[in-house]
Amino acid sequence: MKENQKIRYAVVGLGHIAQTAVLPGFKNAKNSELTALVSGDETKLKKIGKKYKVENLYHYDDYEECLRSGLIDAVYIATPNVHHREFAEKAAYHGIHVLTEKPIATTVAEAVSMMRAADRNDVKMMVAYRLHFDPANLKAIEIAQSGKLGELRIFNSLFSYQLTDPTNIRLQAEQGGGPLLDIGVYCLNAARYLFRDEPVECFAWTMNSSDDRFSEVEEMMAVTLRFPETRIATFTISFGASDTSSFDLVGTKGCLRLEHAYEYAEDMELTTTINGKEKSYTFKKHDQFGPELEYFSECILKDKQPEPSAEEGLLDIKIIEALFESARYGRPVKLDYFKKMTRPSESQKIKKPARAEPDVVHARSPHN
Repeated sequence: MKENQKIRYAVVGLGHIAQTAVLPGFKNAKNSELTALVSGDETKLKKIGKKYKVENLYHYDDYEECLRSGLIDAVYIATPNVHHREFAEKAAYHGIHVLTEKPIATTVAEAVSMMRAADRNDVKMMVAYRLHFDPANLKAIEIAQSGKLGELRIFNSLFSYQLTDPTNIRLQAEQGGGPLLDIGVYCLNAARYLFRDEPVECFAWTMNSSDDRFSEVEEMMAVTLRFPETRIATFTISFGASDTSSFDLVGTKGCLRLEHAYEYAEDMELTTTINGKEKSYTFKKHDQFGPELEYFSECILKDKQPEPSAEEGLLDIKIIEALFESARYGRPVKLDYFKKMTRPSESQKIKKPARAEPDVVHARSPHN
């Protein structure tokens, strides 16, 4: 491919995240073009196709026709978690590059199968860890690795919201629902990129109230991860508590805190306290989806291995499986240690202006 060429995308799945964030992000991705839409909802296809002037509209049943059409180079998969494998593997078999929402899949076996399909067909596969390109999170990583906090010791995070839509797929076990796969993956991934290491042991508790919303999935989970070199990460996630989204990182000389750490519709505030001196950085609301589209397209055009790769997604899902095992049996679970060579860094920072959130069609936010 020529470097000045645009990568043509089909967005697969037109739920809330796709409509409010992914589709508007194409305006900020200079090397990416929205070419096709794939959905099981005809009304969504017609109305959203008209809004974005996309003529190539496909029902899920016609997905392979889209892949064979010669009209697209890549897909952005924004379907429920349990369908990531199906859509990713079909794309790979047709030589179409894959950018999939996180988590990469719901099981290790699914993730491995997806990676093999990509390798066999020589296509790029990236998991949409948008915070790997986010200036606020990358600044936290830069400070953590600078030595200013001393030796890193403790990561602690809270991520919660009231899931107010009782029909939302996040409350359905068969759709890969529950807070660990939906929001816990952010906390887990943040601990890994701030420590720049992998945990060796984990423990988890799940808790449910009598709320009918949580008849299929856990309401809340508390997690502890033991890392090498005397480091501990803890986080608590919930679909039944008020809005929180922050992490703290504590070292032997100082600490930092990032407010709204995992959000894409809020300003972020990073505060460091080092040797008793406090310093704050404000990061205004910005587009986090255009940057990952632009980055992935650049990887395709320049034949570069993306970071975050499918391997990044696999490592998270391995830990997630172990956490579910720990919660099920009430005991710690040891993890096979793996030294990952690539991590997000300041070189990946891509800042794009915020875009207005559009009206949505047949989609509801999981929370108010």
